[in-house]
Amino acid sequence: MTLVELSGVFWGPKGQPDILSDISFAVPEGQILAICGANGAGKSSLLRLICRHHAPNRGTVRLLGRDLWLMSAPEAARALAAVPQEQPGEFGLTVRQIVALGRLPHRRGWGAGLSTPDGTDAALVDAALHRLDLAPLAHRAFGTLSGGARQRVMIARALAQEPRVIVLDEPTNHLDIRHRLDLLALLRGLGLTVITTLHDLTLAADFADRVLVLHEGRLLADGPPETALTETVLARAFRVQARIDRSGAMPRFSFHL
Repeated sequence: MTLVELSGVFWGPKGQPDILSDISFAVPEGQILAICGANGAGKSSLLRLICRHHAPNRGTVRLLGRDLWLMSAPEAARALAAVPQEQPGEFGLTVRQIVALGRLPHRRGWGAGLSTPDGTDAALVDAALHRLDLAPLAHRAFGTLSGGARQRVMIARALAQEPRVIVLDEPTNHLDIRHRLDLLALLRGLGLTVITTLHDLTLAADFADRVLVLHEGRLLADGPPETALTETVLARAFRVQARIDRSGAMPRFSFHL
């Protein structure tokens, strides 16, 4: 089943040239898709379209087969969770309260307190805290955490949302090596559809089922890592000379001007 589909999508700020042009692809259930490309290629803009932050100027974004912009925001949030790259500095809430925000799309009203979610909500919040190694920090103020810990909190919030699709913008940026590997293993083991941007091409080649390479707002390559991440594609995408050593268990990338 296709969970996310873009058809002929164009987007740019009002009154300015399009940043993304003629983007079409479909993501089936359970697939892990990594989006790669140079700075300014349109990666974050593409994620914002998928997450319903931007409406396309032309074309259609579909979630679970429906036009994303014909769904209500809570309905979309029950199916798709987003983890942005930018982390808010201070919510005035504890780690547990932040993670509990992931349950809001499933509530019928706004009366339930965030600090004491009941029944199923509490169990799901606890499970998300444990999966991201955050239980010892549950009562810490979010604003007192390191950048890496904040990133894990935002991912835990997304997991508490119980989505079918999770979208992440550079999720490993603030993480140390151990938590970076733990996170990618966790995401792969969730059984969810995962769409993420990644700067690290070695991580993308090892982690993703499929890689989409953007260049100047258009699709340059789309396929399994071994066919999407070629020397020719990378040379054009990043405007460098690219070399790939595939003699080991994972490809090794090197670049020269």
